[in-house]
Amino acid sequence: MLKCRTVWKKLAPLARASSTVCRQNVRRAGLNNGRLVHPPAAHMSTGPAGGGGGENQLYIALVGAACLAGGIYAYRTVKGDQRRYEERMAELASRSHKAAAQKTAVPTESGPPAVPEPEPSPSPPAPDTEAAAPSETTEPLPAGDSTPASAKVPPHTPYLLIGGGTASFAAARSIRARDPGAKVLIVTDEPDLPYMRPPLSKELWFSDDPSVTETLRFKQWNGKERSIYFQPPSFYIHPEELDSAENGGVAVLTGKKVIHMDVRGNKVKLDDDTEISYDKCLIATGGVPRNLQAIERAGEEVMKRTTLFRKIDDFKSLDKVSRNIKSITIIGGGFLGSELACALGRRSTESGLEVIQMFPEKGNMGKVLPEYLSNWTTEKVKKEGVKIISEALVKSVTCKDDKLEIQLKDGRLVKTDHIVAAVGLEPNVDLAKSAGLEVDSDFGGYRVNAELQARSNIWVAGDAACFYDIRLGRRRVEHHDHAVVSGRLAGENMTGASKPYWHQSMFWSDLGPDVGYEAIGIVDSSLPTVGVFAKATAKDTPKAATEKSGTGIRSESETEDTAISPVASSTPAPAEEQHKDNYGKGVIFYLRDKVVVGIILWNVFNRMPIARKIIKDGEEHADLNEVAKLFNIHED
Repeated sequence: MLKCRTVWKKLAPLARASSTVCRQNVRRAGLNNGRLVHPPAAHMSTGPAGGGGGENQLYIALVGAACLAGGIYAYRTVKGDQRRYEERMAELASRSHKAAAQKTAVPTESGPPAVPEPEPSPSPPAPDTEAAAPSETTEPLPAGDSTPASAKVPPHTPYLLIGGGTASFAAARSIRARDPGAKVLIVTDEPDLPYMRPPLSKELWFSDDPSVTETLRFKQWNGKERSIYFQPPSFYIHPEELDSAENGGVAVLTGKKVIHMDVRGNKVKLDDDTEISYDKCLIATGGVPRNLQAIERAGEEVMKRTTLFRKIDDFKSLDKVSRNIKSITIIGGGFLGSELACALGRRSTESGLEVIQMFPEKGNMGKVLPEYLSNWTTEKVKKEGVKIISEALVKSVTCKDDKLEIQLKDGRLVKTDHIVAAVGLEPNVDLAKSAGLEVDSDFGGYRVNAELQARSNIWVAGDAACFYDIRLGRRRVEHHDHAVVSGRLAGENMTGASKPYWHQSMFWSDLGPDVGYEAIGIVDSSLPTVGVFAKATAKDTPKAATEKSGTGIRSESETEDTAISPVASSTPAPAEEQHKDNYGKGVIFYLRDKVVVGIILWNVFNRMPIARKIIKDGEEHADLNEVAKLFNIHED
């Protein structure tokens, strides 16, 4: 009816104009005969031929045709609307019948009926709890995939987080803290819910629980038990419920990989060709472990006996392998390689497993620690039951007589049953090409601005972000604390905070419960260093630090603290000769142009805010022994 009325409004002026023209023609004809004629209304358009009757007939024909066409159009429109309405009602009725049929359907497979799992609560936690740092899981997690195989993928999500690691989880909590009703979807190619990676190479290996590979729960150095998962399944909602969640929530789509980004269309494509549109997107894809070219060229048999350590599955696989072989070789002397060497070395005293660690440097952590401290660390690793092969460059790897033979460039030959390649991480930038994002040619990773933004509605956090540090220049950091802080900041900026990245992230490493260190800034052994050490006490160990802070993930307690005006210890520093070659605890300063750009706290804990302030100030210091007093290393 609305369309018919519109047509009539268009035709009415034409009809009125035609009638007016007819009257004027008749009037002119009467004036020509010398008198004014008032024709009857019925004969207005049928005057004599000499008075313009032909034009009147033409106008009448046009008006009639227009009215007829309008009537036909209105009739067809009304009938079409009626037909579509009937079809829609029939479709809705058929949907309800199908849903009822599915509910009443009975499985035909033999066996006992499946017990339904409890549904996770769709209501989100309170915003104040989400603003906190990632907390420990209190509920056991199921061993299988956390996302049902038949889960429907939401076609649209306001916040899309690509990657299921620490950075994504920190961003999700940050988004929900600022926008309590936000709907957040995390897409990860792993089968697990978001979890922390550090325990995979640390505490899990020291667990006495034989089922640790299934529970993934461990005791920290202080004896407190926790899970590697940030939150239990009940914290999340199912992906198919995200659209209808009244209060929003966080959903995790596991086992799915984003393979293409359409930046202009604000949508992504998954590996099953499913498309998801978004309003704002975070890329937190992390990285993939590097491998040696000598191993990659060696063939399939060698690759089968090589572990690239990164994920939960890698931990489970290596744990199983290490219990069924006689010899294992770790290639790499960095953080991961040294941690795994110490962990497996402890196991060797019980099972007789031969643990070998080889690296191209002269000592453990040779690229990070000054040479004297690297050599001291190497001796500590040896005491853990590890055979060290330093200055080792791998030439080739072959499989012979059911053994792997590692040929070094200096002629040495090492025989082993299994290899763990811990030679670094390659940032995952697979989406750069389709998304048109810039990749840094020096450090790798997506180049982002100070707000971690790559495009107007795309942010990057974690290992994959190459950001600009206002104090230290452009950098890319591969540590847990950076993932937490950058993910949190990206989440805030996705909700409109527009904050720059000012934080100096820290990292830590433990070589067992007795030796550990925390570091911040640029710690490169090629830089000049100044070390100030003191004699360690029983409280100067990772175990004691964990007992004091209550958590083994030390960045959780460090990142929230702020040092405003550190007070130096009044205890005088003892003579340095007294502790020669005894690096129980201390502070190592890394200098560039006489300015401190990096600090390592060696068995000194809960002092990171002080180190962060020193680097932030960027001042020259005439006597670093005085600066070391700020850390109270000479107090018992």
